[in-house]
Amino acid sequence: MHAKRLIVAAIVLPLFYLYVAKLSPLFFLIFLLLAAVLGQTEFYTMYHTPKILSVLGIISGIVLLASAPALVPALSPVSFTTFYPIHFMLTFMLIAATRLFAVRNPSASLRDVAPALIGVLYIPHLLLAQWHLRLNGYEWILFLYGCVWASDSFAYYIGKSLGKRKLYPEVSPNKTVAGAFGSIGGGMLIGVLLGSLLLKDMSVPLTLFMGGAIGTVTIIGDLVESMFKRDAGVKDSGTLIPGHGGVLDKIDGVLFAGPVLYWITLLL
Repeated sequence: MHAKRLIVAAIVLPLFYLYVAKLSPLFFLIFLLLAAVLGQTEFYTMYHTPKILSVLGIISGIVLLASAPALVPALSPVSFTTFYPIHFMLTFMLIAATRLFAVRNPSASLRDVAPALIGVLYIPHLLLAQWHLRLNGYEWILFLYGCVWASDSFAYYIGKSLGKRKLYPEVSPNKTVAGAFGSIGGGMLIGVLLGSLLLKDMSVPLTLFMGGAIGTVTIIGDLVESMFKRDAGVKDSGTLIPGHGGVLDKIDGVLFAGPVLYWITLLL
């Protein structure tokens, strides 16, 4: 398992750097679209969401992300703060109406509709923050993913070696308090290092804070996905990535960390 993780990391990390740093933001949007489609597919499969509602949820996510470039204020009078609530309202209406007419039995209608809607809110809506970060510069994306990767790695290895007290066994039996502190510490350490390389205008205390914030919410994002998986009765969201599980297993932390880092940049 350790060997597979290291091999995948050694291959993916350099490619990810080149993809983010050397290509235009639109290519990164394609990456987000792919991650959203695969992540939603895994989420809907976990919850056995009816196929037609799953397809509508995935289409809604694609429309949301694909519309992002057109919502830049210089290009459109419609701001993203106006478009996103309208988009979700239409998504709810379409999915609920489809369930109404596709299945005449109202029994379990909420159980069918809820995962389809949560899948849209949970994955493409949260991924959208990364598009706005990328518009501020590729350095923010490298900073975000570097801190999340460090948080995950420190949490894993410190938890394995030093962890005794369980963090939240009802949701994730293997996570420990020591691993949680490792996640925060890893985010802070790499936040300072990457900040000095990528965000040279930012002070050390600020990059330390951002890294710590990312490390903290990465744990929460991980636990949220674990909560969903235990509710659905599955160990991993998928098997696409050898030694790592599914796509959703790899982006669970960054789903929460992306919006938090974006909100911090707004405050800056």
